[in-house]
Amino acid sequence: MGACVSIDTIWVLSRIMRAALVPVLPSAAGSRWSLPRPEVSPALLVVAIAVFFAVAANQAFLSAALAGRTANAFSTWSFAAALLVMLTALHSLLLSLVMFRWATRPLLSLMILAAAGATYYMQKFGIYIDPTMARNVLHTDLVEAGELLTLDLLRHMALYAAPPIFVVWWARLRRQTWQRALLQRLGLMLGSVALLLICLLLVFQDFSSLMRNHKEMRYLITPANAVYSFSRAIAVDTRQVNRKREPVGTDARLAAGWSDRARPALFVVMVGETARAANWGLNGYTRQTTPELAALDVVNFTDVTSCGTNTETSLPCMFSAIGRRDYDEDRIRHSDSLLHVLARAGFEVVWRDNQSGCKGVCAGLTEQRLDRSEVPGLCADGRCLDEILVRGLDSIARDAKGNLVVVLHMLGNHGPSYYKRYDERFKRFVPACETDELRQCSRQQVVNAYDNALLYTDHVIAETIGFLKTQSGKFDTGLIYVSDHGESLGEKGLFLHGIPYAIAPDEQTRVPMVWWLSPSFKKSFGIDGECLLRTTGKPVSHDHLFHSVLGLLQVQTSAYEKAFDAAASCRG
Repeated sequence: MGACVSIDTIWVLSRIMRAALVPVLPSAAGSRWSLPRPEVSPALLVVAIAVFFAVAANQAFLSAALAGRTANAFSTWSFAAALLVMLTALHSLLLSLVMFRWATRPLLSLMILAAAGATYYMQKFGIYIDPTMARNVLHTDLVEAGELLTLDLLRHMALYAAPPIFVVWWARLRRQTWQRALLQRLGLMLGSVALLLICLLLVFQDFSSLMRNHKEMRYLITPANAVYSFSRAIAVDTRQVNRKREPVGTDARLAAGWSDRARPALFVVMVGETARAANWGLNGYTRQTTPELAALDVVNFTDVTSCGTNTETSLPCMFSAIGRRDYDEDRIRHSDSLLHVLARAGFEVVWRDNQSGCKGVCAGLTEQRLDRSEVPGLCADGRCLDEILVRGLDSIARDAKGNLVVVLHMLGNHGPSYYKRYDERFKRFVPACETDELRQCSRQQVVNAYDNALLYTDHVIAETIGFLKTQSGKFDTGLIYVSDHGESLGEKGLFLHGIPYAIAPDEQTRVPMVWWLSPSFKKSFGIDGECLLRTTGKPVSHDHLFHSVLGLLQVQTSAYEKAFDAAASCRG
């Protein structure tokens, strides 16, 4: 059934595209408006589009591959020529696999649109189209996607996609017998493979060294990168649909000391979004972007590394027992998280979300989606400011029957619409970039908008701490804030995040982390506050979150590793 639907869809698309894009030209002989429409074979059309991809869609790949070479050297030009031929042959081979006469035009059009979209974001923000980035795109909600659909994108698509799509639908495809069509396709495939091998042999030493030392560069080859990455992401998601989670911490229980405590615990984990350590006021940034936290008794860790450069990777990783040090994405996504272990130990767990969901971290637990709320003054255009996460915490605490852990997943500094992440009270650094088209702003304007959003994050964290202080008569309270990943703000020509981790700049992997523990919490759980302050300069990472929370809350389980408990040396 699925195959039939796909074929029908492509056939309908071909009819629509033909009606919309093929000019209606008078056919009367001698008409001065009559233009000849060349008749070409599907194979020739495929090669022509493959040449277009090589020349027009692979500037990022060619620039990276030729970086550091002497511009006027013969070896540079010969290497560049070989790369162009290889790019043409590669895409000719890929396209020949789906080269059926009735599907050629719609499939080529879709590939051109994919290439145009990929080149826009690669050129605009310096991103790589790898499977992780593809998964981010597939899991992006409509509001978030809308912030990336700009006039600049439409102009780019018109320039890169409209002319070749016009050519695809203007040219007439020559009718052939199936035998001749099959021979042409086999010839194109064999010719493409032969060209690939010949060019590869001619530049093997340079090319193999390049790919070996810069494996991430293959994700710049467009549109092959989009075809591979989206296919792999969809295949992985399909396999994961009905897969069961591997249990973690099945022996989890509260330590013996819990029986002597007068009050239950209320612990909040705040997951920040896109906050980078370099602009965090408590880390010594030239601007004080965390004035409210600076006035509170908080513990600020200054050397913190994220597990990934995007939410889709970092969120499951930071709540897992495995972490980055022994990274296995498949295992992480299909294992119980820290929250499942806490629930198993008897904690009530609530996930409150103002962004894109918990990515499976809270599967089977209580999840409250607040990003679509309609609260005047906090919500507009399908988005809410992060103070929405604090509203209603009092009722959750009031209804709690025992120990409670609440996770607040923030919208934070999610770009490129930094200016939408705060209200007028926090518009202190001006002029701020107030458009999604970051390159229309100066870099300082982008930084100003970003820093204003950090001021608002500082306020929301401080407001949450203020709420926890009001609960001191009923609970021992504590809080950890940590961002999921950082952000590039124009350094090295990069914007946003999502660069492959192996080559990601520090701006995308260094994040802030702040702890606040009430006096009664430190007393009940034997935490030496002065000792904690002395450890804040030591390197820690997302790998420490799982084990530090278990340690702070004195949950005993074989899944706990003391070496990754940031407070282990300060707990009596």
